[in-house]
Formats: sequence, C-alpha cells, structure tokens
Amino acid sequence: MFCNHCKNLKTMSVENKISVQMDPSSIERILAAIGVINAEMPFLQNLTTNERINLLKMGDKTVSFVNKALEYAKQNPQVVPSFLDVAEMEKDVVLINSLVKVLYPVQQIVEKMDDTTMLAGSEAYSAALVFYNAAKGAAKAGVPGMKTLVDDLSSRFPGRTSAASVAASAPKVN
Repeated sequence: MFCNHCKNLKTMSVENKISVQMDPSSIERILAAIGVINAEMPFLQNLTTNERINLLKMGDKTVSFVNKALEYAKQNPQVVPSFLDVAEMEKDVVLINSLVKVLYPVQQIVEKMDDTTMLAGSEAYSAALVFYNAAKGAAKAGVPGMKTLVDDLSSRFPGRTSAASVAASAPKVN
C-alpha cells in the first residue's frame, strides 16, 4: 500500500461533504475585488523572516497600553523625548485600528478558503485512491490497459516504492 489510508479505502465509500463548482466569472470578480483591495492599500509591506522575528509584537494586551501611552504623550508633551514623533505614533495607532477592521474579516475568509480547499482536496484525493485501488484490482484481473494506467498512477507517489519493486531491485545474496 502507498499510504495508511489506502487499506481503509477498499470498504469505504467516498463521502461528499462539498459539491460546488465556482463560476469563472465569479473567480474573475473575486480577483478584481482583491485588486481593488491591493490598490486601496498600496502601503502594505512584506517583511523578511528576520524582520518578523526582530520586531516588537503588539498583541491584544498591548493595544490598550499603546493607546494609553499615545493619549498620555499627547497630554504631556513636556515629558515626550525630542526623538519621539507623537504625530507619527498617532498615525501608526490609527493605521493599526483601521487595518484590524479589515484584517479580521479577511482572516476569517482565508480560514474558510483554506478549510474548504483542504476538504475538497481530501475528497478528491480519497476518490482518486479509491479509483487507483479499483484499477489495481482490474490490472491483477488482466483487464487490458490497466497495468499501464496503474504504473502511471503509481509513479505519482514520489519516493514511495512498492514491496515488489524493492525486492526486484535488491541485490541477490548467494
């Protein structure tokens, strides 16, 4: 067997939890909407892994700290160090609050898309394995053309070899 799931596929039916086709015009509209989102936020940046590691992270607990610090800095300019630009700090805080309003719903959509992709992929892979096992049975029964089909499909499992091919390629000990 090529995977742990294959032995269970002989008796199971393929459960279909999702059966949807996306209309190409819908995909075009979604991609156009993504283009609009990108155009509305040309300031978005990508960070390197190193930059992400080295940056201070603002989490839920630090939001109130940052907001209070900004409020106090604006109320007490005599304490603000000369190298601290409170106006820039305020722009960052406003940006954070604005981005979060967009980020959370987008994250929910991405999570749903990821889960749906995983579900559809699992169903498709499961169905392919069921067919593959059926084709292997047909090849063993001598159905014409099935051996070539099975050989082609088995080559799609990189790095995995069947016990028969391992035994055939093993050196013979006398």
